[in-house]
Amino acid sequence: MRRTLIKSATIVSMDAELGDLDSGDLLIEGDRIIEVQPHIDLGSGSAEAEIVDGTGRIVIPGLINAHMHTWQTALRGFAANWTLLEYFRRMHAGLATVFRPDDIYIATLVGALNQINCGTTTLVDWCHNNPTPDHTDAAVRGLVESGIRAAFFHGSPKPEPKPGERHFSEVPHPRREVERLLAGPLTDRNGLVTLGLAILGPHYSTFDVSMHDFRLARELDLIASMHQGGGLAKTAGGWEKLIEADLVGAGINIVHGNDLSDDLLHRLVDLGVTFCVTPENEMIQGHGFPITGRLLKLGARPSIGIDLESVLAGDLFGATRAALSMQRALDNADSRRAHGTIPDTTTIPTREALRWITIEGARMLGREDDIGSLTPGKLADLVVINATDLNLFPVHDPVSTVTMQTSLANIEAVMIGGVWKKRNGRVLFDALDERKQQLAQSGRRLVHDIERQRRAA
Repeated sequence: MRRTLIKSATIVSMDAELGDLDSGDLLIEGDRIIEVQPHIDLGSGSAEAEIVDGTGRIVIPGLINAHMHTWQTALRGFAANWTLLEYFRRMHAGLATVFRPDDIYIATLVGALNQINCGTTTLVDWCHNNPTPDHTDAAVRGLVESGIRAAFFHGSPKPEPKPGERHFSEVPHPRREVERLLAGPLTDRNGLVTLGLAILGPHYSTFDVSMHDFRLARELDLIASMHQGGGLAKTAGGWEKLIEADLVGAGINIVHGNDLSDDLLHRLVDLGVTFCVTPENEMIQGHGFPITGRLLKLGARPSIGIDLESVLAGDLFGATRAALSMQRALDNADSRRAHGTIPDTTTIPTREALRWITIEGARMLGREDDIGSLTPGKLADLVVINATDLNLFPVHDPVSTVTMQTSLANIEAVMIGGVWKKRNGRVLFDALDERKQQLAQSGRRLVHDIERQRRAA
């Protein structure tokens, strides 16, 4: 069985009992972490293992990107100056309608490879541009080919209805398609790529559709994730009605949630609902301030997502710093108003923020026993950071170095399930330049086709 021993590294385990090791060894066997100790001696077995010198390196759990629309990778930066209303009109009712399955495939593949490049080992791919099974299968194929651990959240397109068609808010999630995926490409619920549902929820659908979709998720034992916010809700009082129907609890995930009232947020937290904030995009496009601090006051924590590479970078460290900085700023401002001075000490430590992209991402997926920390027995998903780099050296507090100063340039290696996916600063994927060219061609065609469509209208 394949064995890897990382020696003499600084280990930030994110495991409450194991803690951090200033200098420690980490042993991997197959796809699992076997041991984390100050020193591990394999004796005569060392000849059968890959020995990796971790001197000057920080090893952390693989990052978990809890929300990204990976199908938009070929349109990087194209929507950077759009508000949320422009995004609805120009992306969902516009560009999304000219995507072919090959566009979905190459965007998902390259987008997932970049997530590995950025230190993400688990990606929640919230795919809501899949008008045909071929589009869906192309997205799944891209995820599988990339080698990333992924939760494919199957969604539904959001075009403007043609004459005689129902509005997307009136269309239930397609049971037959979900069952096809469970019987086919995503049969293994413990596989590298698993299935979840990206449903409309009460904010973007009629109540009947919400009831159908929530029941479907519960029947099939799948996570149901939904956007909450951005204009008026389609179903006034929808959450209260779903709660009364006993359909809200663990396995329900809300993305954004900026406009939820304090009372409703409290009820949802108490019921075990999880929340994902996408801090940069929420502030850029007009959702409102992320609910990070509101959750913390209720004893809950968010996971963090990138959301849209058509708007901003796919760097999860950057998104986490945005969430942390924004909430500290709000807390500092509240203290000034209430007491005339800033707090005596920081309201959110850096270790808390690092939880959001590790442990909390795992909890959102219901996979705390498998990923999110460097705990013996868990899957060997990890990131190696070169702490001798000019922008990180010297390291006084490894957690703060990771959270506040690490960038893509410092990510030396990434392992997923015991297999190296990035080494020596390079993603290990054949024909990457060719795939990049395919991505560029896809992006050019999409923009050309929508412009031609606009001129013909």
